[in-house]
Amino acid sequence: MNKHFLLIALALALLTALVVMPRFVDAQDDVAGVSAVAEGSDSATIFQAAGPTTVSIQSSVDQFRQAIGAQNNGNGPGTDSGHREINWDGGSTTNEATNVAGNPFAGFQVTRGALFTTPDGTGFVQAPAGTDVPPGGLAGLFGNPTYATTFRAFSASRLFSAIGGKITDVTFFVPGGGSEAAVNGFAAVFTDVDQPNGSGPATKRGNRHASTLVEFYGVDGQLLLSSFVPASPGDGNFSFFGVVFPDARIARVRITSGDVAPGPNDSEKVDVVMMDDFIYGEPHQVR
Repeated sequence: MNKHFLLIALALALLTALVVMPRFVDAQDDVAGVSAVAEGSDSATIFQAAGPTTVSIQSSVDQFRQAIGAQNNGNGPGTDSGHREINWDGGSTTNEATNVAGNPFAGFQVTRGALFTTPDGTGFVQAPAGTDVPPGGLAGLFGNPTYATTFRAFSASRLFSAIGGKITDVTFFVPGGGSEAAVNGFAAVFTDVDQPNGSGPATKRGNRHASTLVEFYGVDGQLLLSSFVPASPGDGNFSFFGVVFPDARIARVRITSGDVAPGPNDSEKVDVVMMDDFIYGEPHQVR
């Protein structure tokens, strides 16, 4: 009787695992992050890395650039190949200005084919983590002096964030032309992603979920792929996540950076995350 009972229990456990187990591409452990792929996206190539220094992610960033098209097309008109980058620094590695923009933020729509909106915030900021230049970078804008050391820039010296929210939507347009577009790949650098997927029980809180998520949508609004961003706990550490498809099929990217809008300190309950470089394939007109 006991033997039959154990066999039945084992069979039920296996069946449950088959029902609830997600499908993964390039799956890694909790510390490195998990990439969950939607139906029809088996051809996606994932690039991800995390660590305490820029060197920790540099090779993955370089490999991603090669995969989407090595040529950086800058502010040039739309072309057939290559990629675009936005590093938020205004062409200067010593830029300490704090620039605030409304919602939507269209400063790069014509030049580099990217429009930014935030469904839960009021606008966007490009600024260093902390600076003596008024109003003091992110630390001054958000009224939190700890931000000066909590965050670091991957490409000096400014970072990017929504204001009053944690969600950033990126939609694509043909540079110089204005037509709606799609790209073959998109990646972003993050700083201070502390919470990985399923990071284990926290005091009085149960299981802490990942704080940072990237979702990729097609031209018809269908979800192509969604993934948690790999974590590297510790102030100012770096994370990188990107995906490349065989063709231009990404029309919108939604980034949930952190599990709370900028303002409070990191704690067991919240993880505040800032963004740096956005790198994406050359936008091609949607037909």
